[in-house]
Amino acid sequence: MHISYLFVALITCYALINTYYQYRSTRLMLLTATESLFNQIGVQTVRTVEGIYAPALTVVDLLAQQNLMYAFDLDERLESLAYLTEALQSQPSLSAIYIGYESGDFFLVRKLTGASLLGVVQPLPAGTAFLVQSMSNGKGEILYYRHDLSLIEHRLAPGYSFDPRSRPWYAHAIGVQAHQISDPYVFFTTREVGTTLSRRSANGRSVVGADITLAALDTVLVKEKMTPGAALGVVDEAGNVIAASNGQTLMREAGDHMVRQARIAELKQPVLERLLDGKTETGGTKTLNVAGRDWLGYSAPIPMRNGHALFLAVAAPQDELLVEAQRLRTRSLLIAGAILLMASLTAYVVSKLASRSLKALTEEAQQIRAMRFGKPVEIRSFITEIDELSQAMALMKSTIRNFLDIGAAMAAERRFEPLLARILEETTKIAQAKGGVIYLSGENGELVPAQARLDDVALADPSTLPTLAPDTDAAHPAMIAALDKTQLESLLAPALNDWFGAFGRFDRSLTTISIPLKNRQDELVGVILLLQDEKVLRYGVGRELITLVEALSGTAAVTIETQRLILEQKKLLESFIQLVAGAIDAKSPYTGGHCQRVPELTKMLARAACNARSGPFADFGLSDDEWEELHIAAWLHDCGKVTTPEYVVDKATKLETICDRIHEVRMRFEVLKRDAEIAMLKAVAAGGDRDALAAQLHEQLAALDDDFAFVAECNRGGEFMAPERVDRLKQIAMRTWQRTLDDRLGISHDELLRKGAATAPLPIVEALLADKAEHVFPRDERDRLPEGYGFKMTVPERLYNRGELHNLSIGRGTLTEEDRYKINEHIVQTIVMLEKLPFPRHLRRVPEIAGGHHEKMDGNGYPKRLKRDEMSATARMMAIADIFEALTAVDRPYKQGKTLSQSIAIMVKMRDDAHIDPELFALFLQSGVHLEYARRYLRPEQIDDVDVAKALG
Repeated sequence: MHISYLFVALITCYALINTYYQYRSTRLMLLTATESLFNQIGVQTVRTVEGIYAPALTVVDLLAQQNLMYAFDLDERLESLAYLTEALQSQPSLSAIYIGYESGDFFLVRKLTGASLLGVVQPLPAGTAFLVQSMSNGKGEILYYRHDLSLIEHRLAPGYSFDPRSRPWYAHAIGVQAHQISDPYVFFTTREVGTTLSRRSANGRSVVGADITLAALDTVLVKEKMTPGAALGVVDEAGNVIAASNGQTLMREAGDHMVRQARIAELKQPVLERLLDGKTETGGTKTLNVAGRDWLGYSAPIPMRNGHALFLAVAAPQDELLVEAQRLRTRSLLIAGAILLMASLTAYVVSKLASRSLKALTEEAQQIRAMRFGKPVEIRSFITEIDELSQAMALMKSTIRNFLDIGAAMAAERRFEPLLARILEETTKIAQAKGGVIYLSGENGELVPAQARLDDVALADPSTLPTLAPDTDAAHPAMIAALDKTQLESLLAPALNDWFGAFGRFDRSLTTISIPLKNRQDELVGVILLLQDEKVLRYGVGRELITLVEALSGTAAVTIETQRLILEQKKLLESFIQLVAGAIDAKSPYTGGHCQRVPELTKMLARAACNARSGPFADFGLSDDEWEELHIAAWLHDCGKVTTPEYVVDKATKLETICDRIHEVRMRFEVLKRDAEIAMLKAVAAGGDRDALAAQLHEQLAALDDDFAFVAECNRGGEFMAPERVDRLKQIAMRTWQRTLDDRLGISHDELLRKGAATAPLPIVEALLADKAEHVFPRDERDRLPEGYGFKMTVPERLYNRGELHNLSIGRGTLTEEDRYKINEHIVQTIVMLEKLPFPRHLRRVPEIAGGHHEKMDGNGYPKRLKRDEMSATARMMAIADIFEALTAVDRPYKQGKTLSQSIAIMVKMRDDAHIDPELFALFLQSGVHLEYARRYLRPEQIDDVDVAKALG
């Protein structure tokens, strides 16, 4: 055996040393290759910058010699359009070419591929490839060309004003012969990072400029990214990011609809910040540790044509660079492991031949590992050490079996008080104790008796024992163990019986064993105090068992703490659920206490089903978990209402949104009345008959008052809007009034978008009532039904339609189709919200129960159009509870609560129309649930006689 172990040890040492050497060598090779790669990236980046600037400078130098520099008007300048577009097309980095003249004229040609333009150049005609902007003799013009240079459109731009002589590129170039290059910056028009090249003409009276982008640097950096976690970036001397490899946008908001370049800190790449801290130095390769991770970094300056420089930074995590080295190390370790396995098998065979008893003990160990404790250990050997090992294993097997039995018994109990009783019972049995007490620690350090036993009988009321306080009961054995958090054995004399009060009177000395219960954080949970007969300890029978009890105390403490935490979490969840339900009820007076009453009514009906001894619910029952599931689902059945706007739920009139728009309509009638009065006064001033004109005015005012009264009456809503009333609304809507103020001033951006681009000169004549474009709210993707939930609701095309005539013409009530859908959508949000909650397995049906109370038995409900057989019984119960509560509720300002007989009559019709479950409705009436609920929540005047037999017939 010793030779086998030595052989295995030597192989292990060799494998580890060889693996370490290979890993170090491979690591050094990879890091050296990476440094070379970093230098190549720097050279490639410099070449890229040169490749961007050299062609562009050539174009600028050639243009400075062209006749275009001396052209006097737009027509002469357009003769060079083909040459300019060819130059733009041949150089991908060129964004625009332009000339500023000594007279203040300006001529620009821009290619539009991939650019998003702002201001005067929007909207672009379809097919535009090139844009020409001209400022000639104070006249602004914009021309749009296709790829073949055919003109699409020629626009005058009276608001376009641009003086090139005030621009830095003109001012810097006009006074010198050589070309000028600006530092990188963000182009206003295209939002790209680039520089401007400029040079004056041969006669020194005009300046040609060209915008070049540095987008090619992004491509180089992304292409040269050597590992997934590598970071590459190029910044200018001011710390503005020119290019980066992480795919982030480099633009940032700068206020006033402007953007700026991102700063290096905004890339959230700390390693690049560290590398560029010394960007004024020569740079080179260095090793960095950033956020606990080792990096290999490289930095170098990139010279620019204007005498300034950009700075390149490249960094890669060493753990990614060393993947191959780590893979080689893993393979070496696997080979070494295989060799070790072979050596171990050889050693095992040799040891098996040496001692069969060891094999038998190994099998016993495997039985213990597999938690099989049925057979006792009966292995004997002539080798003394093996025989002692066999006896120790037998004792260990017995101890583990007892420990697991007790642990399983404690784990099986889910209620707190019975759990404490079970812990005390099992502990006293193991310790062969006469009795015992479990104390739980209180908030102020006191010990509160929770369970007590004496002579195998549990104390009915443990609270009769005194609570131990740290100040007054410091000598009590339990308090001493609690304060010291160590096991304590002490002699309990008869004179100390007062500590235990009515628990018992002892005529002989007992030994108390106080064991503190500590949780995982070594905090005191409580104390187990055992009353041990002194004779048991005197003869040494209980010493080993006390050790097991002390080990068991840790499990007991964790179990107690776990149960406490579960109870506290359930209380927290219950409070949170009721908080959500209360918030929903408080959000709108139209819901009242709905979210609080529906759970009670649902549980009344569920209890009636559980108590049924005959009929379809004779076998119906709910476990404790299912009761909890129903309770949570009932309280959260309308949690989606938090997403429903109040101005939709509380829409009391047809024109009401956040405010009632009838006031706006009234003001238009007031305007018409004053217009009529002004017209009469003008007619009198012109020599008309005052009395006749006054009579005519009186008729006009009376007609306007009558029309407004009719509109106001329609606004209040009702059960039915007759066709003739709708026709009269349309006739009133044909009246016109004159608006003199711009209705685009002072409104929100969204409303401005809904109005569209079309405008009309003021003053303008408008209809008295109208359905305008801004009244229609489009439905975007986020307002669609979520996919993957099985929803089958019909979604209106529009999100809202607030047209005045459209809303006033509503047939019944005050809600449009869109408003009604928005209210019904709360159940969709309820299901989505609940499905996202990580409910435990025994609560997995909460979304189904809570989300089914608007379904109908015939499959015409919402949101999933489920039929009766596709719904659980508890979901169908909640549907009945939701309807009955809504019918009888008295705390909703838009209606009075119906009486019992009225509500049951309505629900009978719903049963006949297959809207609610007929069997549950019959149980609802036969069990008297409707009367039980009425006595608790309805007003006395609502409780009238209900003919149950007739309703069931």
